[in-house]
Amino acid sequence: MLFPTTIVGSFPQPEWLIDRAKLAGRFPPRVRARELWRIPPQYLQEAQNDATLVAIRAQEEAGLDIVSDGEIRRESYSNRFATALDGVDLDNPGTALDRSGHPNPVPRIVGRIRRRHPVEVEDLKFLRAHTRRQVKITVPGPFTMLQQAQNDFYKTEEEAAMDYAEAVNAEIRDLFAAGADVVQIDEPYMQARPEKARQYGLAALNRALEGITGTTAVHICFGYAAIIHERPSGYSFLPELAQCSCRQVSVETAQSHLDCSALAALDGKRVMVGCIDLSTPEVESVATIVERIRRALPYVKPENVILAPDCGMKYLPRDAAIGKLRAMVAAARVLREEHH
Repeated sequence: MLFPTTIVGSFPQPEWLIDRAKLAGRFPPRVRARELWRIPPQYLQEAQNDATLVAIRAQEEAGLDIVSDGEIRRESYSNRFATALDGVDLDNPGTALDRSGHPNPVPRIVGRIRRRHPVEVEDLKFLRAHTRRQVKITVPGPFTMLQQAQNDFYKTEEEAAMDYAEAVNAEIRDLFAAGADVVQIDEPYMQARPEKARQYGLAALNRALEGITGTTAVHICFGYAAIIHERPSGYSFLPELAQCSCRQVSVETAQSHLDCSALAALDGKRVMVGCIDLSTPEVESVATIVERIRRALPYVKPENVILAPDCGMKYLPRDAAIGKLRAMVAAARVLREEHH
C-alpha cells in the first residue's frame, strides 16, 4: 500500500487513568512515577487494559493502517523498560541532565545492565489479540537510556551502551516472536547529543538490531512539543542513520518546517514523515498535511513514505489527537489518488 498511516507510539492516556496535569507539569519520568496513576495498584492493570482498548479502537476508527498500544501503561516512553533491567538501583536514583539542560532523577547504574525477563511482550500480545490491523510496539534505544542514567559502574559509556543494546536486542527478538509487525526503537537523544551518538550511539543501535529480520524503525526527534518549545530547522544527527540496519526512520517535519532535502541521505529506507504538528491542539486541514508530505516527495520515493505525527501524542487532548489522525488518514487518501 502507498502512503500507509501510523502513530509514532503514544496516544493520550485518559484523565481517569493518570493525572494529566501532573504528567504535563514535569519532565518525562526516568525512574518509576507511580504517583501519577489515579487508580489503586490492585486495579491498575485492569484499568490500563481498558484504556489500551480505547486507544486501539480510536486508532482503528480514525483509519490508521498500523496501530500501537498507545503506550498507555507507561509513565514515559522509556522508563518502563529502563527500570525493569538488572544493574540499576531504583531506590537510590541518580541525576542526569534532561535534553533541556534541567536535572532529573534517573536510574543509577550499579552493576551490569541485563534484561532479566521480557518487559513489553505481554503488552504486545494484548495489542495483537485486540486488532486485525498491523501492529507496532516501541522500545527505548540503548543510547537514549544511557543518557537518561547515572553511570556509577562502567569504566566507559561505550561499554554501558553495548550492554543496554544487548538488553534491547533480546527484547526485540521476543517481540517479533510474539507477533509484532513493526518494532520501533526510540532514540531522541541522538539528536540532542550528536557527538556522543557518532562516537558510540550508532554502534550500540546496530548492536540492538543485530540478527533481527523483522521490520524495525528508529524514531529520532526534537523532544515533546509540550515540553521543548523551540525547534531547530534541521537535524544534527540524521544522515548517519543511513548506516543503521533499521528499515524505517521516523522524523518530524511539521512543527520544525524541516528542510526535507535532508531526507535524501536516507535513500533506501522507508521514512515516517512527521506531518502532524503536536505543539497545538488545532486540527490541521487535509490540504496542509498533503502539502507537508509533498515537501518530502522530491527526496523520498512515494513507495517509501509513511504518514505519522511528528512525535508521540501523549500530551494532546484526546479529541484533538483523534481529529488530527482522521485528517492525516484523509490526506493519505488524497496522496494515493495522485500517485496510484
